[in-house]
Amino acid sequence: MKKSNIREATKFDDIREIIYNSAKIYSNNIAFVTKITNGKEITYKNTTYKELLEDINSLGISLYKLGLKEQRIAICGRNRYEWALTHLSCLMGNMISIPIDKELQLEELEDSLIRSKAKAIVFDEKYVGKIQEIIKRNKTQIETYICMGNISGFKSINNLINEGKILDKSEYTNCKINNKDMSILLFTSGTTSKSKAVMLSQYGIAVNVYDMQLVEDITSKDTNIAFLPYHHIFGSTAMVVMLACGVKTVFPDGLRYIQSNLNEYKVSLFVGVPLLVDKMYQSIEKTIEKQGKTKLIKFAKKVSQFLLKFNIDIRRKLFKQVIDALGGELRFVISGGAPLDKRVAEGFESYGIKMVQGYGLTETSPVIAAENDNAKRYGSIGVPMKDVELEIYNKDENGIGEIRVKGPNVMLGYYENEEATKEVLRDGWFYTGDLGYIDKDGFIFITGRSKDVIVLKNGKKVFPDELETLVNRLEEVEECIVFGLPEAEDKNDVKIAIKVVYNKDALDGKTEEEIYNLIWEKIKEINKTFPKYKYIKHLIITDEPLIKTTTQKVKRKLEIERILKDVK
Repeated sequence: MKKSNIREATKFDDIREIIYNSAKIYSNNIAFVTKITNGKEITYKNTTYKELLEDINSLGISLYKLGLKEQRIAICGRNRYEWALTHLSCLMGNMISIPIDKELQLEELEDSLIRSKAKAIVFDEKYVGKIQEIIKRNKTQIETYICMGNISGFKSINNLINEGKILDKSEYTNCKINNKDMSILLFTSGTTSKSKAVMLSQYGIAVNVYDMQLVEDITSKDTNIAFLPYHHIFGSTAMVVMLACGVKTVFPDGLRYIQSNLNEYKVSLFVGVPLLVDKMYQSIEKTIEKQGKTKLIKFAKKVSQFLLKFNIDIRRKLFKQVIDALGGELRFVISGGAPLDKRVAEGFESYGIKMVQGYGLTETSPVIAAENDNAKRYGSIGVPMKDVELEIYNKDENGIGEIRVKGPNVMLGYYENEEATKEVLRDGWFYTGDLGYIDKDGFIFITGRSKDVIVLKNGKKVFPDELETLVNRLEEVEECIVFGLPEAEDKNDVKIAIKVVYNKDALDGKTEEEIYNLIWEKIKEINKTFPKYKYIKHLIITDEPLIKTTTQKVKRKLEIERILKDVK
């Protein structure tokens, strides 16, 4: 099978080795930029790689002095320097980092802290209300509360750093790192059931960082904006990749400010999920439409594509205005977490902005496969990473089966959940639950989740993803979910149904009946592109969003249960 391996990188055994190496090579390069707003006055604090290492070691020894050596520390907050610093201090001092989703409701946050057996929590001052309530309820094992900012009554990260600067750090810097034991305890988003606590090793993360360096065009000249939440494994591992490559990382002001932040920081590298990538592309298209340049851009694309056949690449010059609207420096976009619309991927490439996709799970630290310059095929998620062994298990007549993998990046198991661990870790393989196939050239294609597949009475299988992707492209559709609706005449069979959340802005002024008829006509056109057994036969419309996790993944099981209850 084809492997992703086109660049050079140094393989390290743990995160400490990575950070020390970067502090040596990129010493005076900027690692992180922090925006400080004081009324109308805005300033920026730059932290070099040398200063980052000093801060890590200073915070680390202070955590030791608080009695947290070899303990579990939860981290809850927005992406910011203090979050990254705490996470790295834990890993480099052989403490266990427990990233917690900041959007969790109080009860869920409390449950995560109890289940993880965290002894301390480092929290964002924005969420102090939740923390105060947790203290009041007194159900967790938390003994130490540390604020990322400055809140009266709590220890602060800055004070701990300052205290650590004058301490002997040898106990911390010389500690033995058990790189194949649990270093990170991270909760899944729980789209089908209660979240599971995934145990990841530091060595698994380090190997994944190495593999990503081999395949992706990331350099020390890049500026990356950290939109991916650090509490998600894709975000925290990507953060270490950036540090390994000497990249400058900046922090966003929020989803609404993507475009302005790209301009503010002159971002060259963007790593995100399809939701973010799609939003960026939509902003490009809207700008072009407003300027009345749609036809001109289409013609220019045809010209540039023709010239590319002769190895003449003028895309970034030809579409300078488009690129300038995104800050002028954006050259590379990496998308992961879910399939990306082919139209979006091709669109970015047509403007001279490199676009690749990757595939992975929390349980695999996370990346299993990815595209790169030498391994790209639209619709595919690329080829396996260097240290990942991947195969398709239990193939059907079309070569589709469950994707299973081996490698050092695979989790140690689910914390205190042996039954769930045995379900997915068998005979040395991790069974992803994702269905797919591999083409003759070794490219991997995802067809859907095994739990989501709709099996008809005649044995035919329908993959909701392929139908949802096409329907979601419709201007009138915000989001949708495809499911099997029991037939009235035969309860043992189902018909393909869809629930559509319509775009109120695009359908302004239309009645619900008109909206239904318009969307139904377009779905019938989509049906014609598939065999009849895949036809969508039942439509439900609403303007209410689907039930989602905090990372905006649809909770399919809960949503379908709600639909079926309403249908009855």
